[in-house]
Amino acid sequence: MLDLELLNTLICVVDEGSFTRAGERVHRTQSTVSQQVRKLETLVGRTLLLRDRTGNQVSATEHGELLAQYARRLLALAQEAQDALSSEVELTPVRIGVPEDFDARRMSAMLSGFVKAKPGVRLETVAGMSTDLQHKLAAGEIEIALIKREPGSGECLAAWPESLVWVRGGDVELPDKPGDEPIPLALFPQGCVYRQRAIRSLDKAQRRWRIAFGSHSLTGIQAAVSSGLGISVLPTTAVLPEHHVCTGLPELPPTELALVSSGGALNALQQALVEFLRVEVKA
Repeated sequence: MLDLELLNTLICVVDEGSFTRAGERVHRTQSTVSQQVRKLETLVGRTLLLRDRTGNQVSATEHGELLAQYARRLLALAQEAQDALSSEVELTPVRIGVPEDFDARRMSAMLSGFVKAKPGVRLETVAGMSTDLQHKLAAGEIEIALIKREPGSGECLAAWPESLVWVRGGDVELPDKPGDEPIPLALFPQGCVYRQRAIRSLDKAQRRWRIAFGSHSLTGIQAAVSSGLGISVLPTTAVLPEHHVCTGLPELPPTELALVSSGGALNALQQALVEFLRVEVKA
């Protein structure tokens, strides 16, 4: 293995063209510098320097030039590693769960803004349905989560009401009477509060329905509605320009977007993320 100290000596001799001047740079005697170069030559099995008769002037051989190039890169990388290890900046992990039925682009933009504001944080994001995120909180797999839920259904760090509407594609015609064809629904999986709202309200109104499309993804549900595969229940913030708000269907009570924790004490960066989301989600 190449010795970094010997490589540094070689570079100094190549740069200075003299053992004496190289010794001044590395704070070694001329004889010591010469010995180090010879030791390196023995190690690599190549002549690295050409010396004149006086020994005052030296020049690199072809192999010496080649090794000097690698030596500069190795020394630079070694310095980079040393600087990184001596840095006082510590990457602190912050684990947060985000709902899959939330606008992914908006969520990514918010979390990216937090990372830029806090360069010492290592953000670990887990996406899932709200029920799954609550299980992960209880298991200690994450410390903070944004979840969709029934309003006021537990303690939270912050909460925002969500107004819900029925949405359809432009070419979709809804049955007029309860006894007509079943209403095709595009819904999230079991456990989603939007799904519960849709099914319970239709059952209460004695309207027939069928599941026409299912997806964990908000983008998938939005696309299904836009293409006419089915109607759905979405928060007003997730309604796309090509969607049409349905009339003649049961009114939907609001749900809640809540920021919750695992119940343990939050460290400074976790608390900073909470404060950040309190402002950003509201906006």
